[in-house]
Amino acid sequence: MKKHLLSAADLSRDDAELILRTAEELRSLADRPIKKLPALRGRTVVNLFFEDSTRTRISFEAAAKRLSADVINFSAKGSSLSKGESLKDTALTLEAMGCDAVVIRHGASGAPHRLANSGWVRASVVNAGDGTHEHPTQGLLDAFTLYRHLGKRHAGAWQDGALEGRRIAIVGDVLHSRVARSNALLLHTLGAEVTLVAPPTLLPVGVETWPVETSYDLDGVLPKADAVMMLRVQRERMSGGFFPTAREYSRRYGLDGRRMATLQDHTIVMHPGPMVRGMEITADVADSDRSVIVEQVTNGVAVRMAVLYLLLGGSEPAVSTGDAGSIEPFETTEVAR
Repeated sequence: MKKHLLSAADLSRDDAELILRTAEELRSLADRPIKKLPALRGRTVVNLFFEDSTRTRISFEAAAKRLSADVINFSAKGSSLSKGESLKDTALTLEAMGCDAVVIRHGASGAPHRLANSGWVRASVVNAGDGTHEHPTQGLLDAFTLYRHLGKRHAGAWQDGALEGRRIAIVGDVLHSRVARSNALLLHTLGAEVTLVAPPTLLPVGVETWPVETSYDLDGVLPKADAVMMLRVQRERMSGGFFPTAREYSRRYGLDGRRMATLQDHTIVMHPGPMVRGMEITADVADSDRSVIVEQVTNGVAVRMAVLYLLLGGSEPAVSTGDAGSIEPFETTEVAR
């Protein structure tokens, strides 16, 4: 892997599958009474969030702490940033404190790239969402969730090419969605076939260059899909009328019980959150047996543990499965500390 994780495009298929294999091994920690490994003991991870977040910030914090790293949570509100301090001066302060990784969420597309390539910090930089650009760890956790439900397994373990040929529909506000961009790139890298479904006004300029198909007809796409990922309409990023009314949008592009009945028996329903129930997804669908939305949150911790471990700790899986070629497992006494 490279030093930073800024875009899903940074990941080769080997890189992505290494992260997902590592996450598969770390996922078992969620079911243990003591959810800690000493892999990053003595390392410092800073969560630098310029935008509000619940799932992503807490997920990265839990991931770092489960690997025994020290965590500093930095919010723009109540900090010197609210007094006009620049990103550069904030970065220099973090560098002076000796951080090893900076997890950054920023409203400006490209801010993590600027931080990583500026020379202001020597730490690894992880993009936790930049503007409407990308959110690579969300793409990874979505791919991991897809693998656990749709992927090919051998003796319960990850098998390369696990998502080859699977059909994934991503539905909704693609224009403003960094999640859609990262998923389109990553799932294509992993061999899946992605279709973006949205009204013409909510597809970005240049989408024809993406490695995806596009459609305006949700009802025509759903019966063929192995997974359906619904996206929130991001009204806070809209300055004009992208569709007539919320009711009309929901009628054309919302997932309800009637549409869910047209899905294949194995098809799962996903959402990166936060959901607007009744808009892009109805409550009965969000809470149904097909929904893996809550599981996505659990998987997010494992995937972010894998990313932090591989960026800071090593290039091999963090927990041994006992198979030949894997590293020695941590001693039980170490894990329990």
